Formats: sequence, structure tokens, C-alpha cells
Amino acid sequence: MSNYKTVFFTLGILQIILGVSMFIPIIAQFVYSEVDSSFFGASIVTIVFGTLFFLSNLDHDKKLNLQQAFLLTALSWLNIAIFGSLPFIFSTIELTITDAFFESMSGITTTGSTIISNLENTPKGILLWRAILQWLGGIGIIVMAITLMPIMNVGGMQLFKISSNDSSEKILPKSKEIALRLIYIYFGLTVLCAFTYWIFGMGKFDSLTHSMTTIATGGFSNYNQSIGYFNSVPIEISSMIFIILGSLPFIAYIKFISGDKKIFLRDIQIKTFIKIIITTIIILSIYLLLTNGNEFSLRSISFNTISILTGTGYVSAEFDGWGSFPLTLFFALMFIGGCAGSTTCGVKIFRVQILYLFITNQLKKIIYPKGVFVIKYDQNSVDDKFIASIISFIYFYFVIFFILAAILSLTGLDFITAISGAATSISNVGPGLGPIIGPNGDFSSLPDISKWVLTVGMILGRLELFAILVLFLPSFWRN
Repeated sequence: MSNYKTVFFTLGILQIILGVSMFIPIIAQFVYSEVDSSFFGASIVTIVFGTLFFLSNLDHDKKLNLQQAFLLTALSWLNIAIFGSLPFIFSTIELTITDAFFESMSGITTTGSTIISNLENTPKGILLWRAILQWLGGIGIIVMAITLMPIMNVGGMQLFKISSNDSSEKILPKSKEIALRLIYIYFGLTVLCAFTYWIFGMGKFDSLTHSMTTIATGGFSNYNQSIGYFNSVPIEISSMIFIILGSLPFIAYIKFISGDKKIFLRDIQIKTFIKIIITTIIILSIYLLLTNGNEFSLRSISFNTISILTGTGYVSAEFDGWGSFPLTLFFALMFIGGCAGSTTCGVKIFRVQILYLFITNQLKKIIYPKGVFVIKYDQNSVDDKFIASIISFIYFYFVIFFILAAILSLTGLDFITAISGAATSISNVGPGLGPIIGPNGDFSSLPDISKWVLTVGMILGRLELFAILVLFLPSFWRN
């Protein structure tokens, strides 16, 4: 029988960190004269449970095998989403358990879908807590993507192993070393983003919360109009820059600090990511100029393209009035996402690249049956096992997407809401399409069963599918 003490010991630490984080919104409550017991009570409950986990597992063996790594990954996000929902339940906005859990899961998975209809009148403590959840979710997924997922061989993430000598027994010490560097970089970018927002006209509170959700590519805003509320070119440009910075592989930042000054120019993911952004902007610009010149705005096109591609979900204009082609293109962008090892979600750039190489290779074999063609990614040969991992991930990604869309349809949602809701949840984007959950809509009017289905999609998409699905295989639990 495997020893799960290390798993629960780590969960205890994470829960204590979450509980301590709940004291931060209390400061905002005092500043804005909105003091109540919601965060204090939620914090005490969270810290008490976290301490129990911590103290009852002090004798853990400080090792984490592969089975335990999968379990820790799934339980971490689920546990934080559950306890992260307590401030919403205890607060004066009086959310139901379903709505509170939905908002919490949307925050920690950096999805950005919200059930709060009137953000302008929402207490500052709650707005800050939403931003903190997304910020924690952003750094959490970066650390997991760089340290745990390569070891877990999830969907081709083994390509990003830091060292060929990494083994499951070295996960924890390696994580501690790298996590500190990542936190410094992540925190530094957040501070720089907040300062930039403030310089260009945001208030101090808005600068703080929006910087957290920008770097996390989460998209929670303090206003129903999102970034469009500020109607500021400098703010939108700053937002685009920092969204892109949050969408780049954070291991590239570590390499840059370590002396590789050309890593951002050489990285094959980053180059393709930028090409997709530029190409999409050009295509949409030409389309709107030819078909609907009154709607053409390079500023809006650029901002919403970057926001949707990266899964941030900020909105600066109601793009659902641009026509069917832009909506179709944005729908496709939802699935792509940013770079692996960043705060973004979706299929990821590297999988799209490798799938393209695989299809090209198959076409060559049809033309030249006797030819021998080796698939190379970033000058490294890619074996069949790795290709199978990529293809199976993409296959399951779209199978689960269609299943989610079908279930949402059964709950009574119309076609556009169901299909875009499934896409936005599994790709962790935020807004969907249509009048209900579109750019300036929210998810409050959806049936409770639909919200639970969407939360399942959120955690599946955030944890790269297999980190959750493998837990349901009986063979996985056999020693």
C-alpha cells in the first residue's frame, strides 16, 4: 500500500498558505469600510483543516512517486477550489454553494468565467479575493507544468523535462529549487504590471487586482465591461504586453536570467505564438475592412485576439457584432492557447506544432513510400511514443469538449451557449459566445447543473486531462 502522507502533508501546507492569503482581503475591507466576518471565518476554517493535515503527516518520507504526483495534482486544485469558495459563501453577496464553487474554480483554474452580474457594486474584499485566486492559480500551474507534468508524461509534457536525469524520487527537492525562482519572476512581473497600470491611470486597487489577473492570464475584472471600462489606449497596450509575457514559457525567463540572452528569439514555441497573433490580426483586419469598415479598429482587433488566444478573457469591445467569421476564428483560437510552461491553457502551441509535423510527415510517406522521414522538434528527434502521447491528448481533448457540449445542451442551453460554454471551460478562456455568456455577459443565469458541468470542464482543461482521467483507472491504483 502506497504511503500518501507526503500528499496530505503538502496539501496541508497549500491549505495553510490559502488560509493566510484570506487575511489580505481583510485589509481591503478595513480600508474601504466593508468589514465583516466572511474572510476571517473562512481563513480560520481553512487554516485549521490545513494544520490538521500538516501535523498528522509530519512523519512523511519526503518522497513523491508517480502515483502520488497525480493524486497530489488533482487534490491540490480541488481542495483549493473548495476552501477558496468559503469567502464567497460567508460574504454579504450570499452566493449559493454552487455559485461560490463555480467562482472559486473559475478563479483557481484562471478561467475567468463569473456568475457575479454587478461587479461594480461587489465588495472590494471579494474582488481582491477573486484576483488572488487567479494569481495563485497562475503560479501553481507554472510550477506544476515545469516540475511535475514532465515527470508524469502528461500529453507530451515530458518534452520539457529540465534534466534527463530527473526521476520521480527527485520531484520535491527539484520543485523547491525551481519554484522559488519562478515565484520571484512571477511576482516581479506582477509588480511591474501593477505599476504600469497605475502610471497610465488606473486606481491603486484596480492596478493591483488587474495586474494579478493579467499575469495569470485569468481575466477577472472589477467591472462588467472588463478592460473596456477604462477606454484607455495605454492601458490596453500595457495589458497586451503583460498578457503576452504571462503566456511565454517561464523556463525561458530562468534561462534568460542564467545567461541565455537570446532564448526569447530562439524558442520555437515563442516564435510560432507571435506568428499566430500577427497572422490573426492581419486576417481580421482585412475581413473587417472589406465587409464592415465601421467596425474596424486595429486596437480592438489586437487586444481581443491576444486575450482570446491566451485564454485571458479580458474584453475591450463587443466582438460578437463583428460577424460570423471573426466569431468562428475566435472560437478556433480558444483551443490553441499559449506556450507550455506558462499561465495559459488550451491545447498549447507545441502540440499544434508537433501535430503539423506529424501530418506533414504522413503526407511525405504517401508520396515517397520507401522514404525514411524523422520528425524533429527544435532540432531534437521525436519518437513514436511521444507522438502517440500528443495525438491521444488532442483526441481526448476534443472528445471531452463534445461530451461537455452535449451534456450542456441536455441541461437546456441553446446551441451557441452550450458549444461555446464547453469550449471556454475546457480551454479556460472565460467569456463564451452569444447573448448569455458572451463578451459582456456572465454565467449567473445558467442552471446549477450546467455550472457543475462547466466546473468539471475547467479542472480537466487546467490539469491537462490525463492528470484527472488516470485517477479513474483501477489499474492506476494497483501497486
